[in-house]
Amino acid sequence: MSTSKLESKPEPGEKPKSRPKPQSGDNRRGAIAGLIIAILILGVGWWLARDLTAASKMQDCLMSGRSNCNVIEPAR
Repeated sequence: MSTSKLESKPEPGEKPKSRPKPQSGDNRRGAIAGLIIAILILGVGWWLARDLTAASKMQDCLMSGRSNCNVIEPAR
């Protein structure tokens, strides 16, 4: 048996050694990174939903037999 295995187990009367607590900055950094990732995923999902909706409307127009399906924007 190696001595590292013996050192890692506490004796019956001893308390196990506690690990040092991570700094609070590390917790915030992870939370901020998670928030940024969530915002990015929501943004990409919103953009994709709009793009697919526009493509669906165009396809519906073309499938109905129309030939002028371009979006006409009013003059300002």
